[in-house]
Amino acid sequence: MSWPTVKIHVFVTPKKTVLDPQGEAVGHALHSLGWSDLRQVRVGKFIELEVDAGEEKNLDDRIDQYCRDLLSNPVIEDYRWEIASR
Repeated sequence: MSWPTVKIHVFVTPKKTVLDPQGEAVGHALHSLGWSDLRQVRVGKFIELEVDAGEEKNLDDRIDQYCRDLLSNPVIEDYRWEIASR
């Protein structure tokens, strides 16, 4: 049986308690360009996946496992994901 394909968007960001030197550098650069209203910048990763939907009940578990096992470092990063299209 062929399952429909689902597009997943994964967002990985540094945990709030972890320093983000790349975000700091981007923030300083934006300030130097005159964007004084900027308060904080955090830089993360965006990953787009296309997966076979399979059974709906285990799709959430599979995507969480992808994120925990490879796409993020759970010690220093948080992740969230959303279904972009079915």
